[in-house]
Amino acid sequence: MQKITTYLWFDNQAEEAAAFYTSLFKDSRILGVQRYGEAGPGPAGTAMVVTFELAGQGFVALNGGPQFKFTEAISLYVDCDSQEEVDELWAKLTEGGEESQCGWLKDKYGLSWQIIPHRLQELLTDPDPARAQRAMQAMLGMRKIDVQGLEAAADG
Repeated sequence: MQKITTYLWFDNQAEEAAAFYTSLFKDSRILGVQRYGEAGPGPAGTAMVVTFELAGQGFVALNGGPQFKFTEAISLYVDCDSQEEVDELWAKLTEGGEESQCGWLKDKYGLSWQIIPHRLQELLTDPDPARAQRAMQAMLGMRKIDVQGLEAAADG
């Protein structure tokens, strides 16, 4: 069992969001749903807490009401193996959401994600500081990260 679990506060979309997120990643599943009873405070029968795993990592989603909203101060970072994975996740997570810069986006629930190809980290830590700097400059001008564009920039 993991010692620290990310707890996500939703207005009333916790169950919908958990189902959406688990559909995106391998080794993901909903573990359980606790529902409000007659005593509330939510409508009886609606999800109160949803526990789920994304790629083996545990999360909890709470339908806590509209008091709190997500901000970019917290994001979920996805280390992608390929441009294809970046493209697929970007398309699905931005649907109903919004693109930002440097591989960041907000999904339709307002949760911030970083969809980052592993190759970006390799280029940013290149032993040649000039290559790393060119890759950084290219990344700063991107919304969705484009590996081919990064490599072209790094090569000068």
